Amino acid sequence: MADFDARPFLTTLFEAAVRAADPYEAIRAHLPERPKGRTIVVGAGKAASQMAAAFERLWDHPLTGTVVARHGPIEHCERIRVLQSAHPVPDEAGLRASEELLKLVKGLSADDLVVALISGGGSALLPAPPDGLTLADEIAVNKALLASGAPISAMNVVRKHVSRIKGGRLAAAAAPARVVSLVVSDVPGDNPAFVASGPTVPDGSTPREALDVVTRYGMALPDGVMAHLRSEVARAPDPSDPVFRRHACHVIASASVSLEAAARKAKELGVEARILSDAIEGEARDIGRMHAALAREVALRNRPFQKPVVLLSGGETTVTISGKDYGKGGRNTELLLSLALDIDGLDGIDALAADTDGIDGSEDNAGAFANGGSVNRMRATGADPRAHLARHDAWSAFSASGDLFVPGPTGTNVNDFRAMLIR
Repeated sequence: MADFDARPFLTTLFEAAVRAADPYEAIRAHLPERPKGRTIVVGAGKAASQMAAAFERLWDHPLTGTVVARHGPIEHCERIRVLQSAHPVPDEAGLRASEELLKLVKGLSADDLVVALISGGGSALLPAPPDGLTLADEIAVNKALLASGAPISAMNVVRKHVSRIKGGRLAAAAAPARVVSLVVSDVPGDNPAFVASGPTVPDGSTPREALDVVTRYGMALPDGVMAHLRSEVARAPDPSDPVFRRHACHVIASASVSLEAAARKAKELGVEARILSDAIEGEARDIGRMHAALAREVALRNRPFQKPVVLLSGGETTVTISGKDYGKGGRNTELLLSLALDIDGLDGIDALAADTDGIDGSEDNAGAFANGGSVNRMRATGADPRAHLARHDAWSAFSASGDLFVPGPTGTNVNDFRAMLIR
């Protein structure tokens, strides 16, 4: 494999992973039974417009509806209205969108069907502060969560207890209509109640657990939010409530399915593939070092896997922001910069870490590539990779070295994708 071109190979694996999460194919396999009454479509997430467009093509029956996508390019829909709001920090547009979804599902009958198209990112896109709280309060909660380093499951426990739409409340508002949720999972373990904080999927978490998360991760939330979490009105609907009896939920795409598709593609191209896990969580820079240690072990000692091999993993890492001096980046670029520092100077290792929605953090890249020469390329431009890592500025480091991965928005979202080729 001396002349093997690693970047096109790794890009092909990413594309195979994204293709396996294509909304059209996933929805086609999970179309609900037609209702006697109306069909109402609601939804939110980074893949909302693509899911809506796919459902329109597949549903040869009258329908109406609204979904909420993030600001940016969207898929055109004929019968479903696509609204846009901000991610990862909520905005006024999201507040209006939440109200529209809640209004849309009111006054339905038992003969009606509500189809909920849910994907990752929906939590920020659907702000709906409870009575007595404001959008500013929900923004403060979101910012505190993003800076806390808490895993996505813990974040969503807090979010769903500071909302009028999350934690199954949107589905409860649709009663007595039947609700079918089609979920593209971006959370480790694929619990649909955690995706977008489960607007149509209740779980058994409590306000007490939300308060425990706030304490455990040292979050400073507004006094009004804390008072709300200590009150009984914060409690989200219970999954055993009869209002959910006729509801159904299907996880139609996930990291596990996408990693398996990438592994098959690697083998088609003549490279053995091993999936480490589809549910890796933890601090991004620590997970980067763990991946680097494993790659080094294979490269130098041919264990625990024999080279050539590509190691695949998924999940959702976190970045804990410390202090106010931080730069540009995302969890994938931060993970990869940490990895690059630990494989500095070592030949035969090439890695890609990217978000399957095509956007990592706040910039236009999905992630980045790294190999044993990345650190030298950064230093050659005057960049100090360790300093960039220390201030959460991995984007700038990889921009300097020319290693950013920019495929554009993909229209789906099944969490992070990592591939390490060891030759």
